[in-house]
Amino acid sequence: MKTLNQTHTPENETRTRILESAQRLFARQGYEGTTTRALAQEAGVAEGTLFRHFDSKKAILVEVATQGWVEILTDLLTELSEMGSYKAISQVMKRRMLHLRENADMLRVCFLEAQFHPELRDRIQTETIAKMTDVAEAFVQTAMDRGIYRRMNPRLVASVFLGMFTIAGFSHETLLDDPSPKALAEMAEGLADIFLNGVLAKD
Repeated sequence: MKTLNQTHTPENETRTRILESAQRLFARQGYEGTTTRALAQEAGVAEGTLFRHFDSKKAILVEVATQGWVEILTDLLTELSEMGSYKAISQVMKRRMLHLRENADMLRVCFLEAQFHPELRDRIQTETIAKMTDVAEAFVQTAMDRGIYRRMNPRLVASVFLGMFTIAGFSHETLLDDPSPKALAEMAEGLADIFLNGVLAKD
């Protein structure tokens, strides 16, 4: 887990260690199944130290999920903005799918716990997904203006693209304990093909 916009001070390093430990435990034991005592032991800190950095265990959960999403989607959209061709999405997806393997714990925490914690779901929506959809929409709109993508609702297209990427990646991690690079590449190419060409047979 990266430390976004933070210097490497002892306090920031402790905070990062707490978040990394929480991510591991929440992914394996669930939020409810993880005590603050167990979390402190995993992070190698006193239990009181947790609450110097976070107001509550719930605040730790929210930070684990939202920071992880920011990293994943920011990396994805940075690649989209830098790629040489609007048709080269499969290469971007392939790299991002491989990267998802490093974020499996965060994805599990997010998808499993968001249904039980409305504040987590709402913060992910307002602080990450909505903002990233704005950027993706601008990318799609530019492709439409250049005649590369056909005219449609650009925000809907952006939402479909981000949804395909995140849900398919999470499902792949869930179904296969150790997916091979070849399997991930095939999935990325398939997603890109469906996104760019749809599923209907050509006349």
